[in-house]
Amino acid sequence: MSDLLVPIIVMLVLVFGEAGILHLTGRQKIDWHDVVFNINSGHIVLWLFRCTEVLCYGLVFSRFSLHLFDSVSPVWLWLFTLLAWDFGFYWLHRLHHTLRPLWAVHVVHHQGEHFNLSLGVRNSWYSSLTGIPFFLVLAVLGVPLSVFLVVSVLHYSVQFFNHNALTPKLSWLEYLFVTPSHHRVHHYKARRFADSNYGGTFIFWDKLFGTFCHVTPPVEPGYGVQGERPSSNPLRESNLPFLRMLGVRKTRVQPPRRFNASATIVIAGALLLFGLVLGYIQLYGYDIERVTTQQTALFLLLAAGSIALGGISDGQRWGVVLWLLVTLGLPLLFIGIWDWRQPYWLGVMAGLVVHAIALLAGQGRRVNEPQREPV
Repeated sequence: MSDLLVPIIVMLVLVFGEAGILHLTGRQKIDWHDVVFNINSGHIVLWLFRCTEVLCYGLVFSRFSLHLFDSVSPVWLWLFTLLAWDFGFYWLHRLHHTLRPLWAVHVVHHQGEHFNLSLGVRNSWYSSLTGIPFFLVLAVLGVPLSVFLVVSVLHYSVQFFNHNALTPKLSWLEYLFVTPSHHRVHHYKARRFADSNYGGTFIFWDKLFGTFCHVTPPVEPGYGVQGERPSSNPLRESNLPFLRMLGVRKTRVQPPRRFNASATIVIAGALLLFGLVLGYIQLYGYDIERVTTQQTALFLLLAAGSIALGGISDGQRWGVVLWLLVTLGLPLLFIGIWDWRQPYWLGVMAGLVVHAIALLAGQGRRVNEPQREPV
């Protein structure tokens, strides 16, 4: 599964590399807790639903495909898929901003208040599920699963690049492709900007359907969405929009911070957790048809670790308790019960133990930070 791991590792290097450059050059004040949330916004749960998307695509292709591309040149197949995928994404993205249930999923991405590469991987748990109806058309038409996966990775890579804060305008490429300057406008807090530039890779969809905006305001209006500042808890942020749709309002106010975990501790925890997610992907890939007890236990612990890390970022002691349970549970399962003694797993387990000790040593510092109020 190295074809899956390498892009993820490169993504992590680029996210933290860009953040370091922005911090050292003073071009952007980096909120490291925000960066951690972005890379910790529940990617193990996202992976589960991405696997569901792939499973659905494979089933539809095998049972309902019209096989229209069986005798077509591979060149035309790839060109068609590149354009058709992006066309489907344009309408998926546009409807995310139009239909309230889809906005409840997409709002997590727009809550990010800093425009940098980490924002490109900030998503709701349910992002992959919303794309299923839009891309199954390709399966029905006869685009093979392998082609769909490669094209998806290419487009998502372009979208990831378009969240970077370092690239200037790209000359003539601005007329054909979505670029960081286009997508930066889409993330402005003002609604008139956010409801434009929906394209993923090609900007001509926006020009064709009247949603293109090239106007950059003289004073940057800021990023994010109007209303309450988000927490760092992926469980809360992925599900709270749906509770609000149902009229549940009592969860608006966040509890006061009980302690202040250092950015170093939070970043180290996020990297250790991501290391475990990489191991999970290496072991199980896209296969969710033959789920084992070990896979289920590992998945639940990683999901709990993601939520715990969010609680730690928010200064909540329950996050520390849950993180300690995860860091105790994983070595117990891996070494004591499953006897997984490969160097990779042993190294990550050792890192978790050291991290838990460091967290306990520093978590007693209280802060007198006021409760976050809705903006």
